[in-house]
Amino acid sequence: MTFGKSLFALVILAGIAAPAGAFAESATRDLKIEEANRKLVVEFYDRFFNKHDIAAASVVADDYRQHNPQVPDGKKPLISFFAGFFKDNAQSKAEIVRSAADGDLVWLHVHATNGAGDLGQAIVDIFRVKDGKIVEHWDVIQAVPKEAANKNTMF
Repeated sequence: MTFGKSLFALVILAGIAAPAGAFAESATRDLKIEEANRKLVVEFYDRFFNKHDIAAASVVADDYRQHNPQVPDGKKPLISFFAGFFKDNAQSKAEIVRSAADGDLVWLHVHATNGAGDLGQAIVDIFRVKDGKIVEHWDVIQAVPKEAANKNTMF
């Protein structure tokens, strides 16, 4: 059962109205395009956030739309923001733990750290790709705690 179908079942059981078409299956998936999108994002992410290679932003659209409230929209503001961040945080790294793609969206599950003793953050980055360019980004960020209520890791 896919997430959409199981969510649909929960919505029906709870008696919640869903918008028309909200749970429709996508017509056909182009796995070659999805994999190309995933590879584009993974390569960008590694070069940009691990090697601090600002030139990696060549795959970001000029009118890039940003949903992280700390970073402005646009390719130039993205580069400017992170050029300053990388200068101040030369030890920052972002290990991609897993990645996935569906249509024009690419998800990365990331462990970001800023030096040897930093427990870091668990991040889920979501990118939208259009015509070989990264055009939009969302993220969810959570600090990695010193202690957890379970033996599982966040990765």
